[in-house]
Amino acid sequence: MKWFAPLLALVLLPACGRDPAPVKAPAVAELKTAQVEWREVDLAYTSEALIEAVRQSTVAAQISGRIVDIRFDIGDYVKKGEVIVRIDERAATQAVAASRAQVQEAEAALRNARANYERSRQLHAQNFISQAALDKAEADYKSAQARVTALLAGAGQAATERSFATVVAPYSGIVSARHIELGEMAAPGRPLMTGFDPSTLRVVATVPQAQVSAIQAGGTAHVEIPSINKWIDVKRMSVVPAADPRTHTTRIRLELPEDVRGVYPGIFARAHFVLGKELRLMVPRQAVVRRSEVTAVYVVDENGRPLLRQVRLGTAADERSIEVLSGLLRGERVALEPVRAGMAAGTAGPL
Repeated sequence: MKWFAPLLALVLLPACGRDPAPVKAPAVAELKTAQVEWREVDLAYTSEALIEAVRQSTVAAQISGRIVDIRFDIGDYVKKGEVIVRIDERAATQAVAASRAQVQEAEAALRNARANYERSRQLHAQNFISQAALDKAEADYKSAQARVTALLAGAGQAATERSFATVVAPYSGIVSARHIELGEMAAPGRPLMTGFDPSTLRVVATVPQAQVSAIQAGGTAHVEIPSINKWIDVKRMSVVPAADPRTHTTRIRLELPEDVRGVYPGIFARAHFVLGKELRLMVPRQAVVRRSEVTAVYVVDENGRPLLRQVRLGTAADERSIEVLSGLLRGERVALEPVRAGMAAGTAGPL
């Protein structure tokens, strides 16, 4: 161990008196940039809206009984015809058996009444019985027929009620609410589950009556979902032919495409109704950086240095670009990677 200290000194000695190696700064030339330019964008009237399901329903019980099986829960996708809930059907099964027994009894009585009627007709033809006796035999036969018909209907009703013990999905969709627990008692009319079809969503916006004619003339609209930063082209637009007399507004329904994902009823949205076209100074949305209450972009100068500049923004044209009201000029270049641009400019910090 005596030779270890001199050896360590020899290793560390050349490093004494040297300056630490400089940290290499990020290469400014590698920053991705985009040019601020005038673009022809849609002139739109924007209104707040909500997403709702065109096909949404609550499945309720049609018979009484204890809940013995629950196949799905909130958020599960259910196909049309799949069993979602089962209710104890023992009482309904006994009712079906009783109805069938009554039908068999009535059919036996019908056969006896038919045979009695045929004999009475033969005896009346030979003048062995009176017309009154024949009429009574015929009435008994028709009464037996009616009783069989009534009991068959009752048996069919009992079988139908037994089928209500198995609750199936009326259409394919997603379960949004479950109103029962295993072992609870179901009663006619009690809600079981609520679901909606995600392929039939629409956006409902409320607009002033003065804007309805211009919106109808434009004929097109776009829907913005701020929570997921997504813009969707509307499949079809329809104006509800009724107005609110208190607020003087009209509801407009915007149908969304069937392949929309990540949205569900109740989400906040914005409806952008296209009224025309106009030129606006646009900048990519990914270039915008927000620090506290300051909105800015990194402008790259002629030497390739990024400089932070405050801007004032307008409305978004789509999910990729946004209008610049002040702070930028046409032809200037902005950095598309604000974090790397801040590191290169030496101004990186918490936003």
